[in-house]
Amino acid sequence: MTCDLLFVYGTLMRGYAHPMARLLSANAEFLGEASCRGRLYKVKHYPGLVLSNEAADVVFGELYRLRAVDDLLREFDMYEACGEGFPEPTQYVRQTLPVTLTDGSASEAWTYIYNWPVAGLSRIESGRFL
Repeated sequence: MTCDLLFVYGTLMRGYAHPMARLLSANAEFLGEASCRGRLYKVKHYPGLVLSNEAADVVFGELYRLRAVDDLLREFDMYEACGEGFPEPTQYVRQTLPVTLTDGSASEAWTYIYNWPVAGLSRIESGRFL
């Protein structure tokens, strides 16, 4: 079964006046605020999520159910510069990870993991980008 959930934690969230954020809200159902285990770093004007096993490391974002899953994921892969034709290692890699909604329910969702070294990047301690 294809995963149709997408967890976003940066420029794709609601309230961001970005064309890709509008594409997401127009073609997906907003399921609610959610969180995952990880660390958030400020890359430039956007954040990067790095996986963590520490219970205290939490990243907050939003969970969406995508309608045209393959088409949308292809668009977002290009936006995150990890789609076809981008040189390895790409800045982000798309993978599934467990996310938890505010009501405590958990599911697997796609998200974009930061794939370059974080040395020299400042950590966003709150886990919230906005």
